[in-house]
Amino acid sequence: MTSFGIVGTGWRAEYFWRLGAALDLDCVGVVSRRAQDLPVPVHLSLDACLASKPDFVVTAVPWAVTPPLIVELVERGVRVLAETPPAPDLDGLRRLWRAVGASGLVQVAEQYTRMPPHAARLALVRSGAIGTVTRVDVSSTHQYHAVSLIRTFLGTGRGPVEVHATRTTAPLADPIGRTGWADPVEVKPATTTIATLAFEDGFGLYDFTDNQWHNQLLNRRLLVRGTTGELRDLEAVRLVADRTIVRTPIERRQTGYDLDLDGFDTDHITFGDQVLYRNPYQGQRWNDEEIAIATLLEDTAAWVAGGPEPYPLADGIHDHRVALAVDESAARDATVRVGEEPWR
Repeated sequence: MTSFGIVGTGWRAEYFWRLGAALDLDCVGVVSRRAQDLPVPVHLSLDACLASKPDFVVTAVPWAVTPPLIVELVERGVRVLAETPPAPDLDGLRRLWRAVGASGLVQVAEQYTRMPPHAARLALVRSGAIGTVTRVDVSSTHQYHAVSLIRTFLGTGRGPVEVHATRTTAPLADPIGRTGWADPVEVKPATTTIATLAFEDGFGLYDFTDNQWHNQLLNRRLLVRGTTGELRDLEAVRLVADRTIVRTPIERRQTGYDLDLDGFDTDHITFGDQVLYRNPYQGQRWNDEEIAIATLLEDTAAWVAGGPEPYPLADGIHDHRVALAVDESAARDATVRVGEEPWR
């Protein structure tokens, strides 16, 4: 059985120990600054946790704490799954790469491409259904997560990028956040950041508004344009033959509605008669975030056993490097070029 430890006890850390138990992965415990009553062992030092010899360690700590922790674990020869981002700023990203980039021991916990709708869309795009991808627009999540989605759908690497961003602020009702419903609902200023990302082999559009993760008044939007068609959210339009354009929806089969007594769960996602995605955890009743993190945990366990890398440190660093360029461009109202970096 693959075993892992966690440094941190916050809400992100809780996902890992809870889902790990359901996956039959052995969480040897969490490292905490104080004693706590948790469903997994609590260690008051990193040494105590590592005494159990975990196969990898998840770092779920504040941004500023992450880089030195990764370095310490790598120096001890421990494999790491680092929560995003692996370092908070550009100098930190470069220092981290110099310290551990060549080790091959660090992966980044980027889960968005493993969410069922995105995994299904990726399967469709990679099948060639809309030809070669040239443009990706993402309006759903922020910073490195959005950059990861754009790069993954484009199939582009870690090369140069030209970034131009702008910010606007407008009043917007904010009815729900991470802690639940607002009562009463307030209309307050919300900032929107829009950026163009010009890669060597494609184009990305980044669009994010404050609290877009939780504010259900804001639609999530994703567009992938190819040479012979376009995917927009849950529908694709394609040129399938001369003088023949076809529109086909992407549909999720969700159990538990109406007289379906199988329980509320994701079954599969289809495109016509093609199954793009099957839920590997049917019966767990997990939401998409839980499914994505569970998939990431299993992919990390497979990597420990000699399988492919789930999301290499170089990708996680590059995604945040581009995200930092978006912030810099918006602040300066100028184009920022991300050039060659040592992690390419």
